[in-house]
Amino acid sequence: MTHVPHPAPRELTPEQARAAFRGGLKAPTSGYSAGWTQANLLCLPRAEAYDFLLFAQRNPRSCPVLDVTEPGEASASIFAGDLRTDLPGYRVYRDGELAEERTEVTGVWREDLVSFLIGCSFTFEAALLEAGVPVRHIEAGSNVPMYRTNRACRPAGALAGPLVVSMRPVPADQVATAVRVTSRYPAVHGAPVHVGAPGELGIDDLDVPDFGDRVEVAPGEVPVFWACGVTPQAAVMHSRPSFAIGHAPGHMAITDARDSGFQVP
Repeated sequence: MTHVPHPAPRELTPEQARAAFRGGLKAPTSGYSAGWTQANLLCLPRAEAYDFLLFAQRNPRSCPVLDVTEPGEASASIFAGDLRTDLPGYRVYRDGELAEERTEVTGVWREDLVSFLIGCSFTFEAALLEAGVPVRHIEAGSNVPMYRTNRACRPAGALAGPLVVSMRPVPADQVATAVRVTSRYPAVHGAPVHVGAPGELGIDDLDVPDFGDRVEVAPGEVPVFWACGVTPQAAVMHSRPSFAIGHAPGHMAITDARDSGFQVP
């Protein structure tokens, strides 16, 4: 049985957190390494990498690219660890199907893989907390709920798929604060894409997320939705490239970049 490392998760440096994950700890990373930027991961064969780069450029709210590796490289300028071992969870796709979930991917790694690190909304959660906005999944010690929507992303080459959103319940009188705080982080999804009325996004039941865990929306709270970096994996499932590796939703790459570096005035 794995255990939460000491010191507390929020106090771990990126290097310490990556070492814990490399050692077998599997846990959602929300609340880890306070002040350090977390990122989504998608690895595609070089032949499909340009299509994804164009897909990301056309869908910047959901796919804000923070870094891109050369083919076969297992580290990046903002990630000094090993992308094959230093995340707490991975998903491997073959022909668009989820083939397996792993805690490392060295055994399936390919030298033609280009890795994309994509902004993550976990980056602005510390700022929300500092502003007094509660973050329910951190309170519950669970993963953030994520949902496929009825909004289609702009396609690019062979890639297309739906927008995926993450949801955080926000007290009605603090929604404006949540919008103001997160709008200052445009490189990591920025302001919400939708507030309230999940049915307008094609979400039938908030209690049944497509990824992550259910959280309670209490009386007086409003569901607030942000574009989510799981959107690239939804595109993989929709478009069915021959091979891809992604992070397990909510189990992010903890980078060596600072959250403050992605904040705008």
